Amino acid sequence: MTDKLTVTVLGTGIMGAAMARNLAAAGHTVHAWNRTRAKAEPLTADGIHVTDSPAEAVEGADVVLTMLYDGPATLEVMEAALPALRPGVVWAQSTTAGLEGLAELAAFAAAHGLVFYDAPVLGTRQPAEAGQLTVLAGGPEAHRYSVAPVFDAVGARTVWTGEAGSATRLKLVANSWVLAATAATGEVLALSQALGVDPRDFFALIEGGPLDMGYLRAKAGLVLNEQLTPAQFAVSTAAKDARLIVAAGEENGVRLDVAAASAARLERAAAQGHGDEDMAAAYYASFDEKDGD
Repeated sequence: MTDKLTVTVLGTGIMGAAMARNLAAAGHTVHAWNRTRAKAEPLTADGIHVTDSPAEAVEGADVVLTMLYDGPATLEVMEAALPALRPGVVWAQSTTAGLEGLAELAAFAAAHGLVFYDAPVLGTRQPAEAGQLTVLAGGPEAHRYSVAPVFDAVGARTVWTGEAGSATRLKLVANSWVLAATAATGEVLALSQALGVDPRDFFALIEGGPLDMGYLRAKAGLVLNEQLTPAQFAVSTAAKDARLIVAAGEENGVRLDVAAASAARLERAAAQGHGDEDMAAAYYASFDEKDGD
């Protein structure tokens, strides 16, 4: 297999579209499919072939990359692609699917002779567009050469984690921290507003010390500057990930109170109409709906 591949991207939302563009920019032949074709159509300007069906998209592919909403959605799309999937095709599964969802996808791959890589990514819209994601990759060492060019095109770093499943476990741990930090940021801003404290006074108080954090300032800035769209990582998707984290804890005898509270905050914000905004919009869940709008 050469370094220039035919790569199919199934799912061209915030992340998938950026990944497809970077794959094309790296010289790979890229096919793409999205459930709503109109959202994928702009990719044609980047030389990407947009198809009408998953099966059409995977024809002749060396590597199939999935970046869909969740595990069930990914399984449904791969089942639709199955008639055109040849045994031995590499499948890089980048959806955050959770433990149960990932196990189902791995079983599908094994049943149909696909070379399966568990490959979630760390990063949001901006690093995705810049090709600066961190790829967490778990799968057979013997086939790394066949998928490494794909990971190199979409990310600045690939962390090889071991067997399939190990990458998803690490991603859930990392996302648990991201969600906790996001929830804390929103509550700091909400409490500041309620108590009549200027958030800048809080930032000045912690500046340069161990409590300071670039992520806190970045997410707070999105709220304070009313820059919640376009989303770096949407409220509705973050809520899904929070539920997967809580479920992973429950399955392994761990109670994750902060993750559960984060899921509830995100779901409340989505119900208030903020589902497509950046996850920092969970800030609004601190208020009654009439106050958050």
